[in-house]
Amino acid sequence: MSARNTGPHGQGTFGSGAPDGVLARLGALFRTTAFKLSLAYLLVFAAFAFFALGYVAWNARRVLDDQIVSTIEAEINGLSDQYASGGIRRLVSVVERRSREPGASLYLVTTPAGEHVAGNVEALPPGVLNEPGQTETAYGRSTDGDRLDHRAIVRIFTLPGGFRLLVGRDVEERDRLRAVIGRAFAWSLMLVVGLGFLGSWFIAQRVLKRVDHMTEITRGIMAGDLDGRLTLAGTGDELDRLASNLNAMLDRIGELMRGMREVSDNIAHDLKTPLTRLRNKADAALREGNDPDSLRAALEANIEESDNLIRVFNALLMIARLEAGNAREGLAEFDAGAVALEVAELYEAVAEERGIAVQAEVEDGLVLHGSRELIGQAMANLIDNALKYGQKTADPASGPVVRVAARREEGSVVLTVADQGEGIPEAERGRVLERFVRLETARTRPGFGLGLSLVNAVARLHQGTFTLDDNAPGLRATLRLPAPPREPAAREVAA
Repeated sequence: MSARNTGPHGQGTFGSGAPDGVLARLGALFRTTAFKLSLAYLLVFAAFAFFALGYVAWNARRVLDDQIVSTIEAEINGLSDQYASGGIRRLVSVVERRSREPGASLYLVTTPAGEHVAGNVEALPPGVLNEPGQTETAYGRSTDGDRLDHRAIVRIFTLPGGFRLLVGRDVEERDRLRAVIGRAFAWSLMLVVGLGFLGSWFIAQRVLKRVDHMTEITRGIMAGDLDGRLTLAGTGDELDRLASNLNAMLDRIGELMRGMREVSDNIAHDLKTPLTRLRNKADAALREGNDPDSLRAALEANIEESDNLIRVFNALLMIARLEAGNAREGLAEFDAGAVALEVAELYEAVAEERGIAVQAEVEDGLVLHGSRELIGQAMANLIDNALKYGQKTADPASGPVVRVAARREEGSVVLTVADQGEGIPEAERGRVLERFVRLETARTRPGFGLGLSLVNAVARLHQGTFTLDDNAPGLRATLRLPAPPREPAAREVAA
């Protein structure tokens, strides 16, 4: 007696079902949206096909019935002419001749008592001859005996003298055609359902394959591979658009992560100096401060240094809020030209002390939808930078000039601050927009390298752009912000 393999609990493993992985795969396939949508489309299409084929079958039967009735009418008209010209004898003779011809036509002439006189119909259900008019009935031929094995559409007339005339047409061809149509109907529905199901399975499998691939990549990204990106099939379908948007989102997240690492490094590097200076001042005051005046001066210096650090952290928090999109409260429409003019006038006194002229060229009606305070802060940063680094001039006779401009250009409001200083090399213009980035030529001047980062964050919040270009000589900073469409001017109507 042979031994039988058993599982860990003594249950037989011979003849076990499909692996769990295959069942899970099929279950996941059937749960996909693509399969459900394809199945729903299949059901709708099958319903339409059912009604269409049903209408064709019904219409085909109706056409055949009309043809049969038309044939019977033609036979009746011919026999009527024969009866009118020769009476019952002529009618019986014609019926006998036509009954011997092959075909589906049926004839019967009986006595008033129902006895067979002429024709190819031998048996009828009781009472059929007693109801003149058109009807569909069973009948038997002479070769069938008393069996009613056939069906026909017949018309019955009562002739003068009580004789009865039956003219009809066998419907066997119609029934065969109806059976053919019925089989075609059933096979067509089965073919539609089968092909539709296979098509749904094929589409769902392709979609599931792409989704599984996307899921595998996203799992790697969640595991820490932030350089991973979703593959595009190049078809431009909704999955490609989704993958493209997700890749753009991952690129943005990567930028933010790199910015966060850079901020951490820059904070550790650039804030170490002011913190060390603050500690040294406090230590010197403890060691050398022998009178109240020196201690007071040391405290004031420490407070000033602390205020600078607080301003740095406030700027960092503001940039973080702007980049996260959390500064959208209080957005309203305002005149950007008026804001640029106000900031330029505010810095005129500071510019005069440094021997720099501030010239403003502002158009009227530059309406923006956004934060008036943030746009004003951005313009203040740009003008402050221009005053710090724009003292070099190509024309010593006229002195350095900082030009502030605001104009409308192709559906945007363009705010520009241009100086005549040393400018920024083209290779460094993208890098100076990052936090705490300062060029070597600017490290001897006060500042922490956050002004341009704040302006760039303000531009992003307003869905605009911030660019730095060569002013030949100097630097031209351009803030381009989308403007709401202008309302058409109202027409004046004469009284």
